[in-house]
Amino acid sequence: MQLKRVVITGLGALTPLGNNLNDYWNGLVNGVSGANLITRFDASKFKTQFACELKNFNIEDHIDRKEARRMDPYTHYALVVAKEAILDAGMDLEKINKNRVGVIWGSGIGGLLTFQEECVAYAKGDGTPRFNPFFIPKMIADIASGHISINYGFRGPNYTTTSACASSNNAMIDAFNYIRLGKSDIIVTGGSEAAVTEAGVGGFNACKALSENNENYKTASRPFDVTRDGFVLGEGAGCLILEEYEHAKARGAKIYCEVMGGGLSADAYHITAPHPEGIGAKLVMGHALEDAGMKAEDIDYINVHGTSTPLGDVQEARAIQSVFGEHAYKVNISSTKSMTGHLLGAAGAIEAIATIMAIKHGIVPPTINFANPDPELDANLNFTFNKAQHRTVNAAMSNTFGFGGHNTSAIFRKLE
Repeated sequence: MQLKRVVITGLGALTPLGNNLNDYWNGLVNGVSGANLITRFDASKFKTQFACELKNFNIEDHIDRKEARRMDPYTHYALVVAKEAILDAGMDLEKINKNRVGVIWGSGIGGLLTFQEECVAYAKGDGTPRFNPFFIPKMIADIASGHISINYGFRGPNYTTTSACASSNNAMIDAFNYIRLGKSDIIVTGGSEAAVTEAGVGGFNACKALSENNENYKTASRPFDVTRDGFVLGEGAGCLILEEYEHAKARGAKIYCEVMGGGLSADAYHITAPHPEGIGAKLVMGHALEDAGMKAEDIDYINVHGTSTPLGDVQEARAIQSVFGEHAYKVNISSTKSMTGHLLGAAGAIEAIATIMAIKHGIVPPTINFANPDPELDANLNFTFNKAQHRTVNAAMSNTFGFGGHNTSAIFRKLE
């Protein structure tokens, strides 16, 4: 069977650095930190009192107030970025075959705020069950993909992948496979997350995952720095329009790049900690290269998972050295989580977008907040510290890993 070629024709971003694609990219290139003290709730009693929240975002600027009240914020974010990406792709909704347009979305948690609010309200009551009739439809992790489908009448494959922080990269790889197998012409894919809540911050604090550097919150997300003490929680969404190449050409679509391959693996080790030898990370990057029919030497840039955790950063860097060998020293590596924080299930989507924009513009976004070298890391690797670097990026890889040992890796290349 001849596999179809798959390209990217539209992008949308809603992140702590900006509420659209251009603002997000400008924030990345300029090394802007999205971290601030939490404004959503009183975090004064929490071990972590800061996060990477969205700024100046009002859902009523995008969705009718009544409709918005029937959705959790993670669905709000999904609808906003889907609209931007669909417009960016120049899709004529009257002409495309909507039976062959799908939505595959990613979210690690789904409607956490809705779940929290409903349970707290019940606990404060007299025991009589008075739940909002939209409680379940607002909360479930698949509902964002459902809303996108309903909004646009897309009747192709429609579901959500949940693999913790790997969720949206997982969704994108699934979308890639559906299209190259000839099952769909277009898939709207990506991910959204809205976990900056009491339950989100408190829960991640309890498992000792978050940075507690409240005095230096602007620079607390510091991947590969020896003083890193955990990730910074972020929120938002990213959307990518994946399209069969000939279909995109026939309608005269703008093409950002080609999707070459994707890899999946499991650590099979621990519910939260990475494998100490980076076995899963090595496997997934190797799988992605094999799937793409490419060699390690073809890759110019790797957008790493790089969460700013003591264990994860070291294991990923060592896995890159194992897979890439001597070429590891010629590759630019960067963690954009140093700027956006960790968007959990939406991380893969916004980081894939950063990777694609690096290919388009020939600029590698930096890993900011670095000051203190880690003796466990090879100082000869190019982590693109503190300042963006201009270089030709013909092909790039984006890694995302998740609690439960889920690993994903995607490869993009300039269209040839």
